[in-house]
Amino acid sequence: MLGPLLGAAAIIGVGGATLISDVVRRTNDRVLGGALGAIAETVQVERGEVTLDLPPAAFGMLENSERDNVYYRIAVGPELLTGYVDLPAPDPATMIVDQPRFRFARYRDQGIRIAEVKRMLPRIAQPVIVQVAETLDNRKALAQRLIYALLLGEVALVGVAVLLLRPALGWSLRPLARLRRSVEVRDSSTRPDFSPLDAGPLPNELRPLATAFDHLLAQLDKATGGVRRFTADASHQMRTPLSVLKVQVELARRGSSAALDEIADAVQRLERLVTQLLALARAEEGGVSPPLEIVDLREVSSAVIGRLINQAIQAQVELDLESDDGDAYRVQAHRTLVFEIIANLIDNGIRYNRRCGTVTVTLSREPGHVRLTVGDDGPGIAPEHHDRIFERFFRATGPDGADGTGLGLAIVQSAASRMGASVAIAPRGPGTHISVIFPALDLVS
Repeated sequence: MLGPLLGAAAIIGVGGATLISDVVRRTNDRVLGGALGAIAETVQVERGEVTLDLPPAAFGMLENSERDNVYYRIAVGPELLTGYVDLPAPDPATMIVDQPRFRFARYRDQGIRIAEVKRMLPRIAQPVIVQVAETLDNRKALAQRLIYALLLGEVALVGVAVLLLRPALGWSLRPLARLRRSVEVRDSSTRPDFSPLDAGPLPNELRPLATAFDHLLAQLDKATGGVRRFTADASHQMRTPLSVLKVQVELARRGSSAALDEIADAVQRLERLVTQLLALARAEEGGVSPPLEIVDLREVSSAVIGRLINQAIQAQVELDLESDDGDAYRVQAHRTLVFEIIANLIDNGIRYNRRCGTVTVTLSREPGHVRLTVGDDGPGIAPEHHDRIFERFFRATGPDGADGTGLGLAIVQSAASRMGASVAIAPRGPGTHISVIFPALDLVS
């Protein structure tokens, strides 16, 4: 801050010196012009000749402490009437009658300031030129004193500012220091603290910074919360299949052939659990989502059915896709998330369906919406469980003993919410029918 301060002082100094020089010149010119007017008023015409009476007061007003030399010259045309003959004479043609004019000149190796006026007298053909001049010592001395006073004041001002600069900065940065301490104090905490900062009252300049930092903390809290949930869910849900694996491995070592089938089944369940945990983590991933894209629900549904057709054949379940022709089922979404939604809904329909049952994917267009419904004709979900089926790890086990991870519908709801879609149980006939409602493309755009 010292550099700009010195620069401002230099600018003020230059401007002040210029102003002082102008004020001194104007002030002294006013006195010199008064002396010129007093002399010019005494110039008269008597009996056809020009006469004058030099008043002593005219020269007295030019006296000063520097004892400047005073010169004068009165001439009628080129003829000198009185005064110093070698005083620089003006060109009468360039002068205006009765209008004083001031100029600098050199006389006797000194700088002088000349005040001069042209007068026209009755019955006198030639103009009368009246000149009064003085040396510049008093002007220079007065200007120097004023400039020295200005410089002294600037030096004192800069000195005081330098002395006060550090405490002033310390005082003005106290809110920033409080903000820093509120961040530093969290380093000693054994558990990360992502709550909003408590830095007390902040000035307007620091409030956007604190708000942005609090927003960042909230995002970090959300991200780390997702990691904590994933870790807790994984450790909790993987404990059972790992325990089964451990027991069956011991049995296999003892020669039990059935243990190998149990190990294969446990590995399959464990693989599905890890896959769905990762899918749920992706569906709940915070941060800035990628831009939405145009997704054809019919094309994605066909791709998912092709992927799960072998699973349906093994379970003796038929997969159907019902939709009209045309491009009425294009929505703005994320293709990966839409694929995950449909895959989980069809997977649930296959797992919890009856043998020789049917899982149907139905696409329909409604005013302002596009509805995707996945339904089966299995035993369905008990009404008392409808409010809980979207909870993580909630299992509604079917009568045939089919069991899952309890994550499928939680993945569906999280993925749908990231795209602005909604999920609900559709009240239709027997079995379970889950609808995902997307905003129509024309409404989104």
